[in-house]
Amino acid sequence: MLWLGKNVSKESSPVGSGITKLPYLNRAASPEKGKVVYDTKCKSCHGENGEGLLQPDGIAYSYPPLWGEHSYNTGAGLYRLSRFAGYAKDNMPFNEATHQSPVLSNEEAWDVAAFVNSQPRPVMQQNKNDWPDISKKPVDHPFGPFADGFSESQHKYGPFQPIADARKKH
Repeated sequence: MLWLGKNVSKESSPVGSGITKLPYLNRAASPEKGKVVYDTKCKSCHGENGEGLLQPDGIAYSYPPLWGEHSYNTGAGLYRLSRFAGYAKDNMPFNEATHQSPVLSNEEAWDVAAFVNSQPRPVMQQNKNDWPDISKKPVDHPFGPFADGFSESQHKYGPFQPIADARKKH
């Protein structure tokens, strides 16, 4: 697998790789506003109840479930709002959006991420060894303990800029 990155230094990322890092909202992301986005731009593919769309073989999905027992769990990268919002901004709705021509606004991407991630999903137990130094957790890591005094709710939905600013001071 080393050949995949042979022309990329370890300190850089190839252009077009990864998930877009969206600017933080100046408010908490809103599951209520996100439901409106989901209903108008997402449910036609991902389903009324986030169940996704199974292929005729009944095994694989044409559109993956976004919540429920077959969706990603609380330990997945997309469970962090910044990751989900950045992915949705660049890629959703499928076959309509591109990085160069997104459909969702930044605000819509954050809000739909909040809505989807507020729905029930498989729970993965947090491993205390994941963040031996809790001060290094991402600002939108949704599970405590935290070293900064901000609430678990703010770490999940934001606003994230006050958390980032407080970290810069220390």
